[in-house]
Amino acid sequence: MTSPAGPLSGLRVLDLTRVLAGPTCTQMLGDLGAEVIKIERPEAGDDTRGFAPPFWPETKESAYFIGVNRNKKSVTLDMAKPEAQAILHRLLETTDILVENFKVGALAKYGLGWEQLKAKYPRLIYCSITGFGQTGPYAPRPGYDALIQAMGGVMSLTGEPNGSPQKVGVPVADLFAGLYGCIGILAALNHRNATGQGQQIDIGMLDTHVAWLANQGMNYLSTGENPPRLGNQHPNISPYQEFPTKDGYIILAVGNDPTFERFCKAFGQEHLLADERFATNPRRVANRDLVTQTLTPVMKTRTTTEWVEALEAQKIGCGPINTLKDVFADPHVNARNMTLEMDHGSGAKVKVIANPVKLSATPPTYRSAPPVLGEHTEEVLSGLLGMSAEEIAALRAKSIL
Repeated sequence: MTSPAGPLSGLRVLDLTRVLAGPTCTQMLGDLGAEVIKIERPEAGDDTRGFAPPFWPETKESAYFIGVNRNKKSVTLDMAKPEAQAILHRLLETTDILVENFKVGALAKYGLGWEQLKAKYPRLIYCSITGFGQTGPYAPRPGYDALIQAMGGVMSLTGEPNGSPQKVGVPVADLFAGLYGCIGILAALNHRNATGQGQQIDIGMLDTHVAWLANQGMNYLSTGENPPRLGNQHPNISPYQEFPTKDGYIILAVGNDPTFERFCKAFGQEHLLADERFATNPRRVANRDLVTQTLTPVMKTRTTTEWVEALEAQKIGCGPINTLKDVFADPHVNARNMTLEMDHGSGAKVKVIANPVKLSATPPTYRSAPPVLGEHTEEVLSGLLGMSAEEIAALRAKSIL
């Protein structure tokens, strides 16, 4: 674990999020140095503590929870009770950023909605992450990753041409919403630094999903035609796909015509350069099935390792299709320090995936492992709010903590 302060050191975040989108946002803020106080339900905590198996060995925590909750202090509060709401208001007096992912309007019944807080805490940056945003006909609906992937169009683009629609194998709708939330918070911080004024950030998972349709979204907008599912092929470049090798599969990424020419000359396919159907990328895209049929027997002549070595020598994009075991054993991934081990409150050591943002002067910091439920309740209430042991004990007796 590293100890230097990160670029957001000195900022305090009140984290009213759970599951994945919100915790992704607040973990990023914590990695960048902010103090994150995570409010959890007494006894139950964040839903993801029970998203298992697998549990992390020698702990009671799910691997899922451990993955997105480092650099946070866990405080248990029953927000339905007025005494807990009063504690939250005391915390808000020194809070810079509040992040929440409750259903639209749900926090208002606790006196914690944006409209209720903005006048009292004018410097507060209030980030709301929901399935469909704060406005629009779907705003009251709950949001789930697979649902957003379906409604946002990415499932219609993913899978084999004659197969069923497929979601991405990791919850990208949640992850993108969390990261867009973090981007919005950083922008709002810069605005507050200039004006002294906070604001609300309204992140809808469906909005963020539509935003990253990228080239496929633009393909539709420019033609009015739904892009087809292409399996692992690229809609705008060919060949840019997986091919079977002698012992497995490889991704071949030929990004432009000079690279295709180099490929053909190096691997005995120079005759294709005289064929109009292969002459340019637009022609290869128009004849993608022919390109696949022509190159498949060529790619089967070598093993994946042999192809990677030969293609890299020609500076042609390629790579093996790794399992996660391969990924975490990869020498480049390890050279980039993409995993680290932390001391957990249970006494065990936990391994987590590192923050990918490489900052030369103020890199991400790893100050504390994902917390045990309520691990920091006394620390925050006594240290930050000055509560006595007797006051805290009385709150526990009322099941407020």
